Amino acid sequence: MNGSRIAAVGHYQPAKVLTNEDLAELVDTNDEWIRSRVGIRTRHIAGPDEPVDELAAHAAAKALAAAGLTPQDIDLVLVATSTAVNRSPNMAARVAARLGIPGPAAMDVNVVCAGFTHALATADHTVRAGAATRALVIGADKMSEVTDWTDRTTCVLVGDGAGAAVVEACPVGTEPGIGPVLWGSVPEMGHAVRIEGQPARFAQEGQSVYRWATTRLPPLAREACERAGLVPEELAAVVLHQANLRIIEPLAAKIGAVNAVVARDVTESGNTSAASIPLAFSKLVEQGAITSGDPVLLFGFGGNLSYAGQVVRCP
Repeated sequence: MNGSRIAAVGHYQPAKVLTNEDLAELVDTNDEWIRSRVGIRTRHIAGPDEPVDELAAHAAAKALAAAGLTPQDIDLVLVATSTAVNRSPNMAARVAARLGIPGPAAMDVNVVCAGFTHALATADHTVRAGAATRALVIGADKMSEVTDWTDRTTCVLVGDGAGAAVVEACPVGTEPGIGPVLWGSVPEMGHAVRIEGQPARFAQEGQSVYRWATTRLPPLAREACERAGLVPEELAAVVLHQANLRIIEPLAAKIGAVNAVVARDVTESGNTSAASIPLAFSKLVEQGAITSGDPVLLFGFGGNLSYAGQVVRCP
């Protein structure tokens, strides 16, 4: 019951980059229209031979290497995704097989854009309870497969990618590196963000999501800080779900983290759903924008109108 921490992070994006100019050849749009409304310049798109579990495995392998661990050190694999290839085997089992992880508990978590922070809290609870020693927590989505590329309101938003974290027990006598989670949902508004139909397609009610995120989420994010024993001014970074720059910037300002680096990876990666938080977090670590021990707020929100957030210490 000593608590857990993030030992290392990693991320992966497909090589193909889709620019706003490229999208202008598909639908009635242009670079100025996209940037002014969502702040996105580019996004990475996976090919038909790059399934979700491959994206996830690449990110997980990088996190393992950064932690100095081998697949044999992992006994729990959690994959947050809403674009799984099939119902079974799940993405976690597929990732474990790709990496050669022997006999882990393997579960998928589908909370769409808040999936990674839900999965991270689940890993934290599991390690605290002694049911696992080290976990791979991965957010991975291939949004390009569930996108209507004739709908300019949604196709300009999405990208593909994955991010991962290694979660392990804290050494005895040290402070927990993953703070208490604050999570919940607004089920009656679940229709505001959807991936449904045959074939499944992403759709949303953009104005409803914008109003909800910018008005309801700031006090919840501040409460997540309180649960970790911090005030927002003490945060070194804020990593929100990378949905839209017009949501990220006002939400970060309303939280009051005036001294924090605010992740804006959405500008180059688009909305990668469950991958967006670990992808943006890993990039901040890689770039040296935050250093080991720094307090970072992770806060996911979106599909189901679910949310989950916690303060973590930078690995």
